[in-house]
Amino acid sequence: MGELSSATLPQIVWQGHYITVRKQGTWEYVGRARGIDAAVILAVDAGHVLLVEQYRVPLGARTLELPAGLVGDETAGEALESAAARELEEETGYRAGHIERIGTFASSPGLVSETFTLVRAHSLEQVGQGGGVDGEDIDVHRVALADIPAFIAQKRGEGLVIDVKLLILLAGHLRLA
Repeated sequence: MGELSSATLPQIVWQGHYITVRKQGTWEYVGRARGIDAAVILAVDAGHVLLVEQYRVPLGARTLELPAGLVGDETAGEALESAAARELEEETGYRAGHIERIGTFASSPGLVSETFTLVRAHSLEQVGQGGGVDGEDIDVHRVALADIPAFIAQKRGEGLVIDVKLLILLAGHLRLA
């Protein structure tokens, strides 16, 4: 029920360097071009988590997020773990001794075909200031896990958009009753 027939193949409506707009039957959706994947990094060190704050053009606002980046956008066939380690260091200035895959998740399955692989960065060592590359203007926050709810509330109060993936950090603090 609600599934499209296998005879209805997706058509490319428009394709840029990083994204492709497709139509399949009545569904219109966006996905990554050229087989590019995404990695989201959960980096916890001595009871603190690394978060990044940056301006996101599609939202027209600054966001609070877990560090993340594209896999295979510059080098075809790039290993996910290598890309995640590279992105973590570029964005936060921390180097991971080991990257562990947690799983693959869909970010907004009604709009985009993109999935991301959540990884955990272990054995962190600060080797730089972070901040990203070429105009990313990333602010790095190292926040105690116990302070996450208050920190997110503070950033929301400052007008930042909070990435849904931060629910990972809030799960134990949410009131579900």
